[in-house]
Amino acid sequence: MKMEKILKKVARANGVTVREVKTEIQAAINEAWKNPPDDAAAAFQRKVPCAGEIPTSDEFIRFMVNEIRINNRI
Repeated sequence: MKMEKILKKVARANGVTVREVKTEIQAAINEAWKNPPDDAAAAFQRKVPCAGEIPTSDEFIRFMVNEIRINNRI
């Protein structure tokens, strides 16, 4: 399923816009990157490829989808 379709589905299920979904995801990513709970989380964060210091929601989602595929051999 393409990312835009997934975001639309999440937005519809929560009665919000796709933009709001992406904004909330980005806010969660920003908070996690600024305050990792432990060294293991910080180490995992360094594995996420991104153009800047903190990944965008698209960069993070793409990375996580790939991680899930690798770990579940999908």
